[in-house]
Amino acid sequence: MSAPFVAASLARVADLPSWSDLNAVLRFDLLLKLLLAVVLGGAIGLEREIKAKPAGLRTNILICVGAALLSDVSIRIGLVGGQRVGDPARIAAQIVSGIGFIGAGTIMQGGGMVTGLTSAATIWVVAAIGIAIGAGFYVEAAGSGILVMVVLAWLTRVENRVRRMRRVVAFTIRARPGLPLADLREALNAHGLNIVSCEMFDHTDDRTFEVRVVGPAIQFETIANRLLSRGDVLSVHGG
Repeated sequence: MSAPFVAASLARVADLPSWSDLNAVLRFDLLLKLLLAVVLGGAIGLEREIKAKPAGLRTNILICVGAALLSDVSIRIGLVGGQRVGDPARIAAQIVSGIGFIGAGTIMQGGGMVTGLTSAATIWVVAAIGIAIGAGFYVEAAGSGILVMVVLAWLTRVENRVRRMRRVVAFTIRARPGLPLADLREALNAHGLNIVSCEMFDHTDDRTFEVRVVGPAIQFETIANRLLSRGDVLSVHGG
């Protein structure tokens, strides 16, 4: 191989852009951040999707990717000629408050129950993971993602077991005058609750029951609204 050919080849190699030049243009580091956001957001979203929750696979992926991208932009947008001229958290800070609008859309109230709180909290923490990824805190983001998966997948069983445990709760129930205790007892029994003690007080415009009720913890979440829907119960306090 001739010396001129070798020199020409070396010259062509020297003309190729370096890795740092390519990374500055194509942002491979940002691509890795977004891929990690897809993996972590997708893992959490898959668990939500399996349980048919409002915020599922695509929602959590998009939130995590969006938070990661905005965090990266927030850090870089304040750099001019390598010098920082602005607050690196000015955009990322808005993610924390802005994500609340999405989370609020998953919370619903009906039938005496509030649903969607876990989905809203999941959205919020997925955004936090995205912020950590965008800021370059990969270990923290991965660790948080694993913990969130453990909480959502494993602690659900613990939560369900606790909600099936029996509790004793005191209620003050105001009803229309003359409401028989048997009717109140029957209404409670229909929802798996039993009266263990009761004191009854008659007044001019109502009959008040001071009762202690035992039953599964989950039933106490809705019993007040169910009693009030009867029409002969005026108010329910306690629980």
